[in-house]
Amino acid sequence: MKVAIIGAGAIGGYVGVKLALAGNDVTFIVRGANLAAIREHGMKLQLPDGSEQVARNVRATSDYTEAGPQDLVILALKAHQVEAVARDVPKLFGPDTAVVTMQNGIPYWYFHQHGGAALQGKRVTSVDPSGVVGECIPASRVIGCVVYPASELTAPGVVRHIEGDRFPVGELDGSSSERVQRISECFSAAGFKAPVLDDIRAEIWLKLWGNLTFNPISSLSHSTLVDICQFPLTRALAASMMTEAQTVAHKLGIRFRVPLDKRIAGAEKVGKHKTSMLQDIEAGRAPEIDALVGSVVELGRYTETPTPHIDTVYALVKLLAKTMDEERGQVRLQALEAA
Repeated sequence: MKVAIIGAGAIGGYVGVKLALAGNDVTFIVRGANLAAIREHGMKLQLPDGSEQVARNVRATSDYTEAGPQDLVILALKAHQVEAVARDVPKLFGPDTAVVTMQNGIPYWYFHQHGGAALQGKRVTSVDPSGVVGECIPASRVIGCVVYPASELTAPGVVRHIEGDRFPVGELDGSSSERVQRISECFSAAGFKAPVLDDIRAEIWLKLWGNLTFNPISSLSHSTLVDICQFPLTRALAASMMTEAQTVAHKLGIRFRVPLDKRIAGAEKVGKHKTSMLQDIEAGRAPEIDALVGSVVELGRYTETPTPHIDTVYALVKLLAKTMDEERGQVRLQALEAA
């Protein structure tokens, strides 16, 4: 398949290397140091056993027009980064181009053909505040996807795979179409587990269930998953947030295939792992708040479900992000004045 991957970060780089080595025609849409590194050396993947794989048969460009129409576009940016590129994405579209969305949290397309008479077609403003994402990347092109692997970008053009290989996919209407089967087969041939699900939203909620609790709690407390789960007060807080989210999901017709206690136990077993949000905070990057937490607050309002614990944690992380942004601005201003 002719595949464009927007973003060559932890997940985009990992997926791109595996797809390219399986024989697909891969183009990375990327900027800056990553662009230069991939053009010069290809994209490198460091595996958990210490070995390396390098995809030299890839292209890299920052020009969507140069990349041209694709069979498949993989949107591998974080949710809050998508709006900035949305207007360029249609330059990659041919008549039958599919888009696989690899964002965590509630996606912008969530209410496409879903939500009943009251909510069907409603925009999730937490992740698409202006509506430009939904306008430029129509839900009719989208194949939903849930990202389970953990990896990290260790240097420009270099990704380290930590664990996991599962990317379940699904049509938004639950059908088993030819295109979703083709994408599943493409991913499987590259070494991924990519089952076709008939309810991709339920799988999104299952992963989100942990992300919306452990990510913000860890970012506020600077604690790992096992710390949160074994400290009684934060374990209770996580359970309360998950209970509120489950109530919202149930009102939207979602059923969880794993009980709450088992989901918490699974997080505890991961051990001394820093969540992605804590890693962002420690690196001074903007945390992924709205898709993971704000969207659940929003859906709580739509379903008239009280979410007091989620609301409180959301407010605290939003304030932390605001403070960090102001501090970054002051540092930039001081640097300019010094120059």
